[in-house]
Amino acid sequence: MAQTVDGDELSLPSEAGEEPLHVGEKSAPSRLESCLDQPMGSGSVHEDIKYTPSPLPATHYDADTTEPISCGLQTLEELLSWKRSEANPFNVAVVPLAPRDPPLASSQRRTLVSHDMMGGYLDDRFAQGTKADAPYAFYHWPYIDIFNYFTHKLVTIPPAVWTNAAHKHGVIVQGTFITEWTDGAVMCEAFLKDEESYRAVADKLVQISHCYGFDGWLINIENALSETAVKNTPLFLRYLTDQMHERVSGSLVLWYDSVIQTGQLTWQNELNQHNRVFFDACDGFFTNYNWTEQNLEWMADYSGIQGRQADVFIGVDVFARGKVVGGMLETNKALEVIRKHNFSTAIFAPGWVYETHEDKTEFRKNQDKFWALLTDYLYIHRPASPLPFISSFCQGFGKAIYRRGQLESNSGWFNLTAQEIQPLYYNMKLEDRGWLCSRGCPEDAWNGGCSLLLDGLIPVTQMSPVSARIFSLHVPLASKTLVTLIYKPSAGITVSLELKTTDASLCTHMDVQDVKSTPSVSPVVQDDGLQVMSHFSQLCGNLGPDGWTVGCSQLELRGCSLREVCLNIQRNGEPQDTPFSCRVGEIMLLDDAGLQAPPQLVKGLCIYDVVWLRGAGSSAESTSTCLRLNATLQWDYPIELVRHFRVYWRRLRGPDPRVPPGQLALVGRAYSNIFRVTELEVPEAPGLLEVVVEPVIKKGFLLPESHWGRRSLSYS
Repeated sequence: MAQTVDGDELSLPSEAGEEPLHVGEKSAPSRLESCLDQPMGSGSVHEDIKYTPSPLPATHYDADTTEPISCGLQTLEELLSWKRSEANPFNVAVVPLAPRDPPLASSQRRTLVSHDMMGGYLDDRFAQGTKADAPYAFYHWPYIDIFNYFTHKLVTIPPAVWTNAAHKHGVIVQGTFITEWTDGAVMCEAFLKDEESYRAVADKLVQISHCYGFDGWLINIENALSETAVKNTPLFLRYLTDQMHERVSGSLVLWYDSVIQTGQLTWQNELNQHNRVFFDACDGFFTNYNWTEQNLEWMADYSGIQGRQADVFIGVDVFARGKVVGGMLETNKALEVIRKHNFSTAIFAPGWVYETHEDKTEFRKNQDKFWALLTDYLYIHRPASPLPFISSFCQGFGKAIYRRGQLESNSGWFNLTAQEIQPLYYNMKLEDRGWLCSRGCPEDAWNGGCSLLLDGLIPVTQMSPVSARIFSLHVPLASKTLVTLIYKPSAGITVSLELKTTDASLCTHMDVQDVKSTPSVSPVVQDDGLQVMSHFSQLCGNLGPDGWTVGCSQLELRGCSLREVCLNIQRNGEPQDTPFSCRVGEIMLLDDAGLQAPPQLVKGLCIYDVVWLRGAGSSAESTSTCLRLNATLQWDYPIELVRHFRVYWRRLRGPDPRVPPGQLALVGRAYSNIFRVTELEVPEAPGLLEVVVEPVIKKGFLLPESHWGRRSLSYS
């Protein structure tokens, strides 16, 4: 291992007649709360089997499978009747917005991505993920600042999987409020007729954003407005923006370039005196796409911007519809002009790389090619969360799921909540004929569905190691930091991890030492440093499964912040052109003191919203139907301590008492304290089964089963 020194309580407007709700409060006592209050040893939950239609709302649960799904709102009536108590608990984002360096407020040229693809709510509508052979995903988060989920529904609520993935990277997430055509004009006249009406709509938008955990709205009025409606529009925008700022920290409300101050629908392709009134009432302005460089030159000198140039996002349609600059694989030409004039940009519909290419299995290649063309005009922001820092490079989809280097499930899947902190992806030239490529690869992984593959050529003339930059960060390091690198190199090279830090005048490098493997011990309360290192060394060892190398070190530092994580690749033997590859499975940095905290126990596991179904047997030749259980599980555990939970079940007793209890079988992974079991084939009644929840903690070692959550369910 090499090290280089370089350098308050919120409340929301309540429903009518209710007291204001504070963050974290539940709206009313429920059977769920009483379930959570039950001690773990209080016996089983009992269910009488009834084959009745699912009582769960079809807007939140798939009618056939009862899988939780995400959706938007179609009408003004739906919006105004929305209640927090009826919200979809599975679409609540569980990842808070991570801090970043630089903060968004000090970023002068920002990048927004507006995700408009095939009507929206596709594979991403499944809140717990879904089986998928070749889904669309986004993973170039370090290069963007804001993510807008766009559909043509009146209210587009971002699926929580997107918010969770974006928030891990410090990226703000916006929903969309859009009105269009004749129906849109009717809705606008209704809600913009007076102060009471527009405030009612704004209040609901604020409540929805706060409830589901995303960070703002793009407001897109694409229809003409009457004199009264257009007069009230800036007042609506200002009220919405102020309320969002008060209730949702870091939130942004943007206005799309459409209607002008007379109420006409006339796209301006610039910010000017005709639409400035809307810009002045909110956080930013998203221009239409048919601009020319002359529009940007004029805006750069326009007094109406008044030092808010970073708040003007120049729209770029990747599909290149209409008379536009760039687009498609020439989108970089548009960004070059935009950055030349120091504006922010809004990249619309980058899903073009997926939609227009028939071979979806080439998606990663096409995605990386598209974003590589843009990186000269994008600006890296750095996640700035404190330790622990962990990434196994999972992109939130893959051909299989791996756990500790071993195959757990061998089928295609998609769940962006499973996405971990993403590295920098690039393809760069070295001296002479040398090159280096960084890309995600689903063919093998340590955890999740993807590893980071570094491949390239060390030219004969290069004597120094090839330095592959993996992460740009701003992470304060502990006085004792434990580091793990898991990798799989090709023959003929030596690999070492290099950590570059900031504050060279303050950062003191005290000591670096390798940590060797020791026999496994059960994780108990730590009493001293030796015991801590013993636990840490459980993670370490020369070789892991299937050829993975697991290397660990302990760093002693003072006053250091991590800035770059690099992998140095050195040729072994005589100078010659040396092709190489190195698969990186995981990088983990832990605070030594964090390992000393006693492990937590899963508490209050409960089962509710049970639905019984009859379905075909698992065998393709089966003609009989079997009993299938659908149920929601919920439990109490500090979500910030885990990477995910593993949910299991087992049969304790069936109709034949001579059959012994079964073994634990994995149902799936949960990324929050709530999980929907769907279509689980169980023995015929009467029966008794057990559900079990295992926390997979960020510290890396396994928790003993005594710390897992359990609850039994009897049925007849």
